[in-house]
Amino acid sequence: MSDTAQKPYQVLARKYRPETFADLVGQDAMVRTLKNAFEADRIAQAFIMTGIRGTGKTTTARIIAKGMNCIGPDGNGGPTTDPCGQCEHCVAIMEGRHVDVMEMDAASRTGVGDIREIIDSVHYRAASARYKIYIIDEVHMLSTSAFNALLKTLEEPPAHVKFIFATTEIRKVPVTVLSRCQRFDLRRIEPEVMMGLLRKIATSEGAEIAEDALALITRAAEGSARDATSLLDQAISHGAGETTAEQVRAMLGLADRGRVMDLFDMIMKGDAAGAISELGAQYADGADPLAVLRDLAEITHWISVVKITPEAAEDPTVSPDERARGQQMAESLPMRVLSRTWQMLLKALEEVAAAPNSMMAAEMAVIRLTHVAELPSPEELVRKLKDTPPPPAPGPGGPAPSAGSGSATTDARGAPAPTHNGGSGPHARGGAPVVAVVQDVEQALARYPTFDHVVELIRANRDVKLLVEVETGVRLANFRPGRIEFVPAEAAPQDLAQRLGSALQRWTGNRWAVTLVNEGGGETIAEKRDAAELELKKKAEAHPLVQAVLEKFPTARITAIRTPEEQAAEAQADALAEVEDEWDPFEED
Repeated sequence: MSDTAQKPYQVLARKYRPETFADLVGQDAMVRTLKNAFEADRIAQAFIMTGIRGTGKTTTARIIAKGMNCIGPDGNGGPTTDPCGQCEHCVAIMEGRHVDVMEMDAASRTGVGDIREIIDSVHYRAASARYKIYIIDEVHMLSTSAFNALLKTLEEPPAHVKFIFATTEIRKVPVTVLSRCQRFDLRRIEPEVMMGLLRKIATSEGAEIAEDALALITRAAEGSARDATSLLDQAISHGAGETTAEQVRAMLGLADRGRVMDLFDMIMKGDAAGAISELGAQYADGADPLAVLRDLAEITHWISVVKITPEAAEDPTVSPDERARGQQMAESLPMRVLSRTWQMLLKALEEVAAAPNSMMAAEMAVIRLTHVAELPSPEELVRKLKDTPPPPAPGPGGPAPSAGSGSATTDARGAPAPTHNGGSGPHARGGAPVVAVVQDVEQALARYPTFDHVVELIRANRDVKLLVEVETGVRLANFRPGRIEFVPAEAAPQDLAQRLGSALQRWTGNRWAVTLVNEGGGETIAEKRDAAELELKKKAEAHPLVQAVLEKFPTARITAIRTPEEQAAEAQADALAEVEDEWDPFEED
């Protein structure tokens, strides 16, 4: 029996695991920094590696551990970024059996007791190596008490101890720990680099695999070298020596991307029948409806990005034909349509995942998308309405529309400035004028120069009942600080003058003369406010564009009017809310 037959099979992800920094792909910046640190003998006491799964965090930790403890083939070497891989320390570390290099999985050992074992052992020197090294994977899983227990040791570790942490959730690591570590962010591996790595491994394994199949694996791996290598391993077995894109697509459960682009094109053209037929054909060929919608969302995102940054089309994982079609779609489709499609697809993905019959849900989503794709954009709708002739003017006796512009600056919630010489007729409430409180305190009450200030004082003190009665029942005839004369409206309570005077005296500390008179009162605040709103509505109704809308949609009604000032204020408030909701990098989870 040959050695090959006796040797057990080793998966590609382990077989081609990097053993030196030269083997580590896609992390040039980190490798350069570490090399400089080793050459200058400025090796940190603690390192933390962060990045998505499969980018080499634990592998990098082992390579650093090898470099720190390597003694070279002759046994006389020092710390290096090019470990020999032959000395006893290098071999034992890569095989995970070195007594002075301890690896701990924080996902399964999260408590303070597990960390206390490390704290108790750091005081003892390494048994055989230069440094005693602790590698803690998924360090963010440690409990708060475990982190606290580790802090003191991490801040002042013995010279012979080094810590190397790895995590996929750097935000969950306390800032107090991060500040004591040299941090390295391992990047997602670029598609070109990933495809080169996969091609090299496939050649070493003597496997034939098509370039477009490598592109599919690279796209599915999303920057993770481990995921890509595992998928390649599966693809080589699936292809039995020669692997095609169709085999990889079937292995991954993906629909044909070219056919998905055909489906996307039908949806954008509003061809509901053609889109449903194409979806059914892909389903009959084994495509998962959820995967089809996910591919549609991916294409929508890609075309949107290409529309904004055309150089994004130069993606090596996309075939030249798909690239040309994507660029053409990016030029012809408006961003509003793409954004709307993206939002609808996100909703559709949730519905399909939860539906008892995924194909039915996918068909309904496609039908919605095709109908919405035909809707005109707001710009097109406005253009059509502007081109529509206005309705005929009303006949004799009808109300003549005002030539307003459809916008006004009146604040519907604020009170207009009071009119002192209003023209309401005599209004008798009893005989002679009634005086609630009489005192000349104008000099002391100079901070209330207008009746509006009195109203704001009532509002500030939250006397809602009095505020409503003043706004609806006071027809102001004359005002000066400390003295109010008004004609009571029909809705005014008989004791309004007395209660208003008492309230103002209580709030200001000075007596007020509040007097009822028979004539000279103007409109109430409520009447003026309603009149302003009515005038604003008349202006809006008279606008040609609004008239065109009402002509096209006879049952439509104006439900609210927002002035340019109100819209600007709302936009500013929304912007401030978004800023406040942004993530705080110093906030601990």
